Amino acid sequence: MSNLQLRIVSAVILAAVVLVVTWFGGLPFRVLAAAIAAAIFYEWCTMSRATGSAAIQRAAGLGLAMGLVALVMGQPAVVVLGPMLILALAFAVVDHIRGQGYWTAAGIAYAGLAGTSVALLRGDDKAGLIAILFLFAVVWATDIFAYFVGRAVGGPKLAPSISPGKTQSGALSGLAAGVIAGVILGAAAGLADLWLLAAVAALLSAVSQAGDLFESWVKRRHGVKDSGWLIPGHGGVMDRVDGLVAAAFTLYLIGWALGDADRPALALFAG
Repeated sequence: MSNLQLRIVSAVILAAVVLVVTWFGGLPFRVLAAAIAAAIFYEWCTMSRATGSAAIQRAAGLGLAMGLVALVMGQPAVVVLGPMLILALAFAVVDHIRGQGYWTAAGIAYAGLAGTSVALLRGDDKAGLIAILFLFAVVWATDIFAYFVGRAVGGPKLAPSISPGKTQSGALSGLAAGVIAGVILGAAAGLADLWLLAAVAALLSAVSQAGDLFESWVKRRHGVKDSGWLIPGHGGVMDRVDGLVAAAFTLYLIGWALGDADRPALALFAG
């Protein structure tokens, strides 16, 4: 089986499992979100271990785990996010004192915000289900079209010093595909303001590609090809969800700004 075939098979299996858990929402989905956050932090620490202390990373992981337990228990956003951000600030001080480049603090913030954003977006209601499906549609369409069109068309590189394989043609086609997929999902869900959803989809598509580039920069910074080995054909969890978590946090912030920190999906997806 070629690497491309392995990537496709792994992606289909993962998508099927994630969609089933997404449908149920509630506790199963919060557990999934917490597991993703934990995996992200583990891979982040593994990549940055040469620049940090294993003991410091274990202490940070324990603190993050307490926040993720609160997330799984369905605590309000302030109870989950507040301590996580305080923890990240505390370890930023530790990183500064030890001269470690703030990698531990950044890992806490990155993993914690990723898991919390995804979980709070889904919530327990129909609006949350539509919000997550919208997010998946935009990010997955962006990834698929950016990858295949970029390989087929080629052309100028998007950011050659960070990720030599990504092209401008792939980025633009991914953006267009993400907007179309988001609008189709919104129309199928019976949402009215499709122009607003198109604008949000365009932003999320751009942010997801920026998130992908950010993870590529982190890997290049630490001299690794993949963040991990857990997903055949893709590498680690971060390799698979880098764009998704960046877009999820952006969508969460939009929902929070327009509505409620604990039920951000209601602002755009209540119907």
